[in-house]
Amino acid sequence: MGVENFVGGAVSGKRSVKRARVLIAAKVQTSEGEIEVRLRDLSRQGALIECDVPLTVDSEVTFSRGATIVPARVAWTAGKRVGLEFHYMIDENEVLVQLNRSSGEQQGQRFRRPRLFGEDMTEHDKKLARVWGLSVGITLPGE
Repeated sequence: MGVENFVGGAVSGKRSVKRARVLIAAKVQTSEGEIEVRLRDLSRQGALIECDVPLTVDSEVTFSRGATIVPARVAWTAGKRVGLEFHYMIDENEVLVQLNRSSGEQQGQRFRRPRLFGEDMTEHDKKLARVWGLSVGITLPGE
């Protein structure tokens, strides 16, 4: 599951920032070591994670996903779910960038394998392709 959507407005209590509901792997560094977590919800100010290791409210951790590494405080816990409050605002798009489709896919373009002898191939490239074809035991057009 990738990014579902951004939810604006107050979600609970005094929240007023956009939140992205996700389900991706992340890591949290604690005083006891690094643990694998599931990132469930992300905003510029914090995250909702799930982990099998119990965390203590008000403990200091470091959240990391990709190139984003940010110190945080455990704001609350409820079973395996943990709310993190980041020490500074992040750009959530840096965390979510690998989940987004390329702009071409968003515009409905489809990407296919290139044809072996397309119009863009030079005669030299076609010759190289024919030699390669012979080396793997196939006959290519143009021979």
